[in-house]
Amino acid sequence: MNTRWFKTRNKCPACTSNQFEIIYQNQYDKSPISDYLLDFYSPVGMVEFEYLEGANYILCKCNACSLIFQRDIPNDTLMERLYEHWIDPEKAYRMRQKKDGLERYSYYAQEIMQLIGYFKTNPSSLRFLDFGMGWGKWALMAKAFGCESFGTELSLVRIEHAKKDGIKIIEWDEIPQYSFDFINTEQIFEHIPEPLETLRHLKKGLKTDGVIKISVPSGNNIERRLKILDWKAPKGSRNSLNPVAPLEHINCFKRSSLAIMVNKANMEEVYMPLTIQYKYTTDWSSLERTAKNILLPVYRNLLKRQNYIFIRNRH
Repeated sequence: MNTRWFKTRNKCPACTSNQFEIIYQNQYDKSPISDYLLDFYSPVGMVEFEYLEGANYILCKCNACSLIFQRDIPNDTLMERLYEHWIDPEKAYRMRQKKDGLERYSYYAQEIMQLIGYFKTNPSSLRFLDFGMGWGKWALMAKAFGCESFGTELSLVRIEHAKKDGIKIIEWDEIPQYSFDFINTEQIFEHIPEPLETLRHLKKGLKTDGVIKISVPSGNNIERRLKILDWKAPKGSRNSLNPVAPLEHINCFKRSSLAIMVNKANMEEVYMPLTIQYKYTTDWSSLERTAKNILLPVYRNLLKRQNYIFIRNRH
């Protein structure tokens, strides 16, 4: 094991249980993992395999909460190297600009209108935080609706970009000093070394009735996909292994894993009323889109089939 650039997690990061088992392992600098890394990072930058020499990609499954997590994860130095150098910020931004069309911004607007409707107050009285904001597009949309909009981010390039758009940037240690109505964590918790401790820290920055959103890739059927082991399966396809992407998606949640982590943080799930969700749904441009709009709230709220939840302090 390469201990210079990696650190080992000896307990489940979502529920703290030390009862887990290894379900898959392979070397980072050998095929098929090395092939996957080259395919994934080459379009946006590079891979420096000297950082991965002698290191193993090790997937574990928690016996208590069913979280699937990477045992050995990049340390702070390698994490910074990955997100700021392997991923070239300029290339990443150009790709994001090409991918983010009207549908993406319509979705941001829809979600923020639903939140404003949920809180039943004037947008100017609401304080929102986008935790791990990336380029700050969601935070900018919240600001456009009149909310006081804050963001946190590790990447200095992305921070400077968001500042130019008028997003207020705060540090990790400053979060408890604020009283946020809403904290957005979109595709963040799968990347965090200590998700339970992070959630406990974020809740300190909530108002009494404040809400946190957690949205992460689904770990459903991941064991089946690991048996097939198709590292070239496209993201979003039936056999995709993107939810356990080496180095980045270090936590792979099932809905039950999220529920146990939320309970450990002394929080509870809260449901966005269906009436509000339907009232502020924005895109009815096709029959397919209309069907999705009608079914998605049921799929998320009633059937609990997606890892998209709102939580608050336990009442």
